[in-house]
Amino acid sequence: MCGIVAYVGHREAAPLIIKGLKRLEYRGYDSAGIALLDENQLNIYKKKGKVAELENILKDKKLHAKTGIGHTRWATHGEPNDVNAHPHYSHSETLAIIHNGIIENYAAIKQVLINKGYTFESATDTEVLIKFIEDIKKHNACSTEEAVRLALNEVVGAYAIVIIDEENPDQLIAARKGSPLVIGIGENEYFFASDATPIIEYTKEVVYLDDFEIAVVKNGKLNIRNLQNQEKDAFIETIELELEAIEKGGYEHFMLKEIFEQPRSIADCLRGRISSENAHIQLGGISNHLEKLSKAKRIVFVACGTSWHAGLVGEYLFEELARINVEVEYASEFRYRNPIIKEGDFVIAISQSGETADTLAALELAKSRGATILGICNVVGSSIARLTDAGVYTHAGPEIGVASTKAFTAQVTVLALMAIATAHSKGTINEDEYRRLIIELESIPDKVADILTQAEEIKDISKLFTFASNFIFLGRGVNFPVALEGALKLKEISYIHAEGYPAAEMKHGPIALIDEDMPVVFIATKDSSYEKVVSNIQEVKARKGRVIAVVSKGDKDIKGMVDFAIEVPMAHEMLQPLLTVIPLQLLSYYIAVLRGRNVDQPRNLAKSVTVE
Repeated sequence: MCGIVAYVGHREAAPLIIKGLKRLEYRGYDSAGIALLDENQLNIYKKKGKVAELENILKDKKLHAKTGIGHTRWATHGEPNDVNAHPHYSHSETLAIIHNGIIENYAAIKQVLINKGYTFESATDTEVLIKFIEDIKKHNACSTEEAVRLALNEVVGAYAIVIIDEENPDQLIAARKGSPLVIGIGENEYFFASDATPIIEYTKEVVYLDDFEIAVVKNGKLNIRNLQNQEKDAFIETIELELEAIEKGGYEHFMLKEIFEQPRSIADCLRGRISSENAHIQLGGISNHLEKLSKAKRIVFVACGTSWHAGLVGEYLFEELARINVEVEYASEFRYRNPIIKEGDFVIAISQSGETADTLAALELAKSRGATILGICNVVGSSIARLTDAGVYTHAGPEIGVASTKAFTAQVTVLALMAIATAHSKGTINEDEYRRLIIELESIPDKVADILTQAEEIKDISKLFTFASNFIFLGRGVNFPVALEGALKLKEISYIHAEGYPAAEMKHGPIALIDEDMPVVFIATKDSSYEKVVSNIQEVKARKGRVIAVVSKGDKDIKGMVDFAIEVPMAHEMLQPLLTVIPLQLLSYYIAVLRGRNVDQPRNLAKSVTVE
């Protein structure tokens, strides 16, 4: 991991690649580097830290390269430092490589190469791969592209790679398995990147490389083959992403922009899929599977992080409305415990990027066991979208902040649409309830906009908790996953230890932590658990805990007993997470900003986790 940018064409490669790497900074990284083929000389420049530090190294150099590769690294093998940063040279220094992913059998390959006399400067699997490729090229007297193909037939693991060859200055070689790679096609020029954000300034015509495919650009032409050396057609797609969508638009941080985009992103998710006038939900992506879904004995959601929390909300939605048994699994654990999957089961993957390695592995296992697999993701053309039998895009637009905000609400919106449509198809809700849920769902964007008007008030509350060391988040029922998500947001971007619990579980351990220094956040809206939550709040206040409560608009009872209250509009109980999460996102954001954190690029985190 984490970001790839490469270019071959008629432009100056270095500034284009640097700008592209900056566009990929949101993915998270700890070092950056670039390899340029300048006047037939292959040179690598790399540095621990931010892209700006790499840019400083280059600013006094006279560079005129038309071919280059660049990378931002999130450390897997070897600590973050200048040596382990990408790109890496081959033994002769005539080849260089950038690589996302993990080569699992690199140690065995490395030992073979050591026995042949090779030495290694870094602790990375990537240096092993490029030296392995050169060794194959030397001993088989073959081209670089053929050596890449032969090498990739021997390696085990995940990869997206781009290779530059000093002997072929107008050539780049790329390949992928389990890690995203997109190729932009311009006028006599080609762009390679981990996603479309570095490309859209120059072209909207792209090819998404599939697993086990190798792309070679040479003499201005693109050729794609698989690992069996069979030629493949390049399927060119037009991306709809606009440049403005990946810029801050006047906001201090991408995260704040994306929080404030949620009225629009939820509306975009609903657009064309829901009509209160006709009392109808239309989900074209899964329309052919809806009847089968309504008859499913079991649904399994597989996801990681924030998407897992969205899956927990989905569990409440499907069980309450459609009366279908639901399990929510961490994708990272699912494949390792020999899960019981039967034909007739639905396994639904939830992922913002559509590239999460653990989630993809879980889907492949489920597919091999005969389950119907569906996907909920944001990125068109992503690996999950291609692997699944069907699915629904969230249409949230690009999410640049590493900590997910609008991705969560978009995922919950899709899950609500699916659950309501399934319940209607199954007959577990009547026509009146169906219509009421549709009307309620259509009102959510305006209600989110209403909550966002309280941003300054939430900022003022945040100032009082900047120096807290711990937080507890509590919720009941469908708001329990919101408590988990609130705690995750706070710890991700402020580095404050935070835990989320079902409110009733407080008495089974966490209550021991309550004192005057412990902030406790309650989701305490008026729903079927309201009276119980009131009792839980009283228990915390009796122990001098400081309480922040998210309450229903007009609720004076809880307001009178807590330290701080943030109001949200009334909504159907099953749709409340779309509202109650918004104050928690803002609270986390403002606390992190006041603590001086890098909100958009929190330490140690990557946006798209493409390794297991």
